[in-house]
Amino acid sequence: MVRVEAWENGQLLASTLGEAESCEAAEDRARQRLASTTPAPARKAPQGPQTTPTRSTDSRPDTDPDLRPPAAAVPSPEPTPEPTPEPPSEAPTDPEDWSEELTAIDLELRRIGWDRELESTYLERAFGHASRHRLTRYADLVSFLRQLRGLQPGDRPESAPVPIRRNDLINQGDLMLQQLSWGADQARRFLQQHLGATSRQQLSDEQLLQFNMLLEEQTLQTGGAS
Repeated sequence: MVRVEAWENGQLLASTLGEAESCEAAEDRARQRLASTTPAPARKAPQGPQTTPTRSTDSRPDTDPDLRPPAAAVPSPEPTPEPTPEPPSEAPTDPEDWSEELTAIDLELRRIGWDRELESTYLERAFGHASRHRLTRYADLVSFLRQLRGLQPGDRPESAPVPIRRNDLINQGDLMLQQLSWGADQARRFLQQHLGATSRQQLSDEQLLQFNMLLEEQTLQTGGAS
């Protein structure tokens, strides 16, 4: 009888007994048993050269959207309100020298027979001032002169028609143009269509009053439509 043992790296893996008529035959039988019971040592797979992945040094930007830094949020611009169209300002340019108009007023007062007292009564009614020197607007002075030219000798200042204050008419027209939201071009087309003028300064006081009445009709129609 022979005992056969299998060792690897100082560690006993397995052992078996072999029995035969001779020692050689018993050893061979024991080796066969040991070979059948002992698993063959696992062979290590040959390892090829290992490569370490390296990061590309290419200077091109990474096209992977997941690796891109988040873009900074750009605030959307706030809508700008549309400017309100402003009506054209047509206040007359006052000349520096009013001497011609003042001389004409004196001639008209003499023609209708009014003295300073009667003139003061009329001015107080028409303009709220008792003296023509308190008229600081050229348009008022011209309105006063135009109205005197329409009077007849003997007319009384208490009952004589007072002039239309042109500056007030201009301001009233500006207010209605703002209510209609009309710009200068639209107001000019309306004026030319109805009165054949391109500027309110080309209108007489009566025509300017008529223009304001037309504007008032437009505001009423616009208000009724809304």
